[in-house]
Amino acid sequence: MASKTSREIIRDGLWTNNPALVQVLGLCPLLAVTSTVVNAIGLGLATLMVLMGSNLAVSLIRNFVGESVRLPAFVMIIASFVTCAELLMQAFTYELYQILGIFIPLIVTNCAILGRADAFASKTSPGPALLDGVMMGLGFLVVLVLLGGMRELIGQGTLFVDMNLLLGPAAADWVIRPFESYPDVLFMVLPPGAFVGLGLLIALKNGIDNHLEARRKLAEPTPSASGSKRVRVTGNVS
Repeated sequence: MASKTSREIIRDGLWTNNPALVQVLGLCPLLAVTSTVVNAIGLGLATLMVLMGSNLAVSLIRNFVGESVRLPAFVMIIASFVTCAELLMQAFTYELYQILGIFIPLIVTNCAILGRADAFASKTSPGPALLDGVMMGLGFLVVLVLLGGMRELIGQGTLFVDMNLLLGPAAADWVIRPFESYPDVLFMVLPPGAFVGLGLLIALKNGIDNHLEARRKLAEPTPSASGSKRVRVTGNVS
């Protein structure tokens, strides 16, 4: 495959080929746990860790694994890193781990992770593979946090509630309440609100892309109306 520059890898992960907004992968956990920002950050960090580790490991073994066992080997690698993420969360953020529940083990089946391992990491060197894992993970994390913030703010009228579950007692006072006597909007906390929120984020990205494309076309030089050079005729006409 044609090698990508670091700039292209960064742009793909964060914007052009974002796993959530463009590839539309990993939607099950994305829609299920983003009712609050802390849930979104917890799942996003776990996914980022697994993406980084699996991409690097797959790239390192890419020349030693046969075609017949390629996908099972990738799944085993991903499952190993998911187990590490589970154990770390159980040790340091146990209450958050309980809230996220089954969606941490389900990272093994996340199509975004297996897709990057098969489509990119297995065909390139460790450096670009690791960078791709970082950027794809960050792109997924950003969408999770934006969706979680939107749903928490509209649904409950708060931001950063229960951040102490992730960052300890020091973050217990980080709660922001922009509105007084806010009537909870249950729709945004429930799964239908997640679909609506994600749809708005996808529409916003597409709108920005269309605007940038229109500006690029306006900035391009336009050819002359005639499309050819004028020829000057000299001499006497009798």
